[in-house]
Amino acid sequence: MTDKPSSARESQQLLHLVFGGELESLNSTNFKDVNALDIVGIYPNYASAEKAWRAKAQQTVDNAHMRYYIVHMHRFLDPS
Repeated sequence: MTDKPSSARESQQLLHLVFGGELESLNSTNFKDVNALDIVGIYPNYASAEKAWRAKAQQTVDNAHMRYYIVHMHRFLDPS
């Protein structure tokens, strides 16, 4: 955790990427076709990323091989 006050942390952009695609099998996280990945978008906070993730997951609920993920990009940009 950082030494920044909570209000400073809340005002930071904590970027999140939402993406997904069809998996090779239900027992792996390997995608069938990496070139066909669906990049939903980059969001400024987890709440908006989760909303986008839920919407995409709901749209693809009939295909058990489709998976969407949220990547915490801010952790890669500032690992501390």
